[in-house]
Amino acid sequence: MTEQPDNLILNGGKIVTLDPQSTIADAIAISNGRILAVGSNDAAAQAAGPDAKRIDLAGKTAIPGLIDGHAHMDREGLKLRLPSLAGATSVDEILERIAALARNAKPGEWIVTMPIGDPPYYSGVPGILREGRVPNRHELDEVAPNNPVYIRAIWGHWRNTLPLVSIANTEALRIAGVTRDTIPPAATIQIDKDHATGEPTGVFHEFNYKPIVEHTLMSVTPRFTLEDRLAGLRDSMRIYNAVGTTSVFEGHGIAAEVLAAYQALRDEGPTSVRAHLMFSPSWPAPDSDVVGGLLESWGAWLSGRGLGDEYLRVGGLYTESDYSEENLLRAGTAPYSGWAGFNYDAALPEEVMVDMMIDAARHDIRVGSFTPNILDLYEKVDRTVPIGDKRWVIEHVGVLSADEIARIRDLGIVLTVYSGRYIYQDGAMLARELGDDAGHIAPMRSLIDAGVHVSLATDNVPPSLFHSVWHATARIAEETGAVISPEQCISREEALAAASREGAYLTFEEDIKGTLEPGKLADIAVLTDDPLTVDEAKIPDIEADLVLVGGRVVYDAAAEASKPSA
Repeated sequence: MTEQPDNLILNGGKIVTLDPQSTIADAIAISNGRILAVGSNDAAAQAAGPDAKRIDLAGKTAIPGLIDGHAHMDREGLKLRLPSLAGATSVDEILERIAALARNAKPGEWIVTMPIGDPPYYSGVPGILREGRVPNRHELDEVAPNNPVYIRAIWGHWRNTLPLVSIANTEALRIAGVTRDTIPPAATIQIDKDHATGEPTGVFHEFNYKPIVEHTLMSVTPRFTLEDRLAGLRDSMRIYNAVGTTSVFEGHGIAAEVLAAYQALRDEGPTSVRAHLMFSPSWPAPDSDVVGGLLESWGAWLSGRGLGDEYLRVGGLYTESDYSEENLLRAGTAPYSGWAGFNYDAALPEEVMVDMMIDAARHDIRVGSFTPNILDLYEKVDRTVPIGDKRWVIEHVGVLSADEIARIRDLGIVLTVYSGRYIYQDGAMLARELGDDAGHIAPMRSLIDAGVHVSLATDNVPPSLFHSVWHATARIAEETGAVISPEQCISREEALAAASREGAYLTFEEDIKGTLEPGKLADIAVLTDDPLTVDEAKIPDIEADLVLVGGRVVYDAAAEASKPSA
């Protein structure tokens, strides 16, 4: 990252401030990481002084750095830590890639790859392969006879269709102890077997969205290390910067192993993406007394805005009532969390969860969740300890009725909307199911009109918030290309505000970021197209030309393009 000049002017462009007056300006002046002035070119020059460095925007549009309300940012870089199978259209192509990896591997060394399919969704498997099937263990043995091989399963919410598929060769099965007599650890896991011999084929199918096999049957597979997570986080921040994102909120909670990577990166200096992390607890027992005792000891650092600084802060906690056998199986590899990045034993039985949340409210610890009946549970808490001013969070909002919106407003709850799933991927299906109530699908217009604070979020599929902005404004369903509940469309400026200003409210930081106003942090994204005027269908294609965080240039597309390829 470049040195921060004392004073800086961005001029000759279109500054979309997203302030309450919807101000559009020509220039912006920056000093010591904060905004000095926003207005005309002359006003910015006068504020910054004659020695200020200048960046000519050449007519391009600048907006506040985007704030992803539910990012899972760390996952994006992790995808680069394993060999990719993207683009493979046949079993033979997959085998060729495994063979190449085996030629460079020592005998006995594990070969672990990314899942079959193309990011970000990994759709159409196995249909995208010419043979209409995935390779089996014997085919993997032929190209890697001296190495254990494992092709990982996807994180199911990348695609939101089942089953998940992973594949092991014979040596990997031997090390894992998987034989013809192995019993699946959960009813949702299928160990495929050869019909003639009864032996496992090496193919595992999982009929759940969060992988279990890698935490149970194949738990011997090499895991992401701290070094992997640290390197992945660096790559993630670069990728998120490239689409204009300068801050993230991790509402699903962060496990200790991921927090360690964030802290190590922060120790190196200011980061290029600011992060506000909710904590993902690992409860030692589903008991109200145990949970309450731990919560009391955490209160000092999880309460209010939490502990940290404007680059890295941990505050509040995530919880859910999915205290299931499957989550306990996944937690068997703790503190390793795999793709999740959060602890599976953060879940509690519902009655214990309510007791915990009441204690949290007493200690001013904010809670986030997307347990299906979470609104009912928040109301139970509110009847004992009012939460109306605490900005508790409901994550991944998908379908809400008018009554639920009113209850959310009355509780002062902040929402993050998972538009990629509920509007784009599943919108057509949900519209068929809901019929006349299809307007309840991600009802952005109704939420904004009701005065509810709602932040757009990517869930890392894909990382660009411009997809989310497009979902909110166009409401196009992938399956049919039709508009889902057009009365719920919002304006482009409203969508941009939900991707920036509302994200700042979500993290208690509306006083320092989310709009381009004097005194606020100079987090700015200069874009390849103007999101207010570009053809609607091209909104998802918008990227960043230049990104500043605290007045420092952290991303320059031209400089990135000139770097030699790896």
